[in-house]
Amino acid sequence: MNKVLLLLIAILAINCKTSEKHLKMENEEPLLISKGNLFGAGAEDIKKQNLIILNQNDWNALLTKMNSINKVTDDFTETEIDFKIYRIIAVFDELKTTGGHSIELDFKTNSQNVLVKVNYKSPNGMAVSAMTQPYYIAKIPNNNLPIQFN
Repeated sequence: MNKVLLLLIAILAINCKTSEKHLKMENEEPLLISKGNLFGAGAEDIKKQNLIILNQNDWNALLTKMNSINKVTDDFTETEIDFKIYRIIAVFDELKTTGGHSIELDFKTNSQNVLVKVNYKSPNGMAVSAMTQPYYIAKIPNNNLPIQFN
């Protein structure tokens, strides 16, 4: 009888949940639209920035700016976005004097927000001398959570 009671207490103790509140972090899988470099030597007039695009007008304005020197959007996986379902994350680095620079994004979602970690990558060793501006553009589900960049 004591063994059964002890076993029952052990099972209950294992199954009890703590009252401590934890935010479950999940990887948010972005759908990559494009990543690469602009080669207009800054003539596109796009500053280093993190953008959240929520509507077609802002998206069209960005595409127009990006295409002002070179037709960059020809290589995008898509340019028609349903903003009822998705929102766009666009990250631009500053103008660089050499090639080999890039941007990587890591998305995590919890019950309160979407966290976007921006990783700026630099070339190792020798790099070609060219004016470049790295960018990364992705779409994520529109879950109406605030987006926080780190």
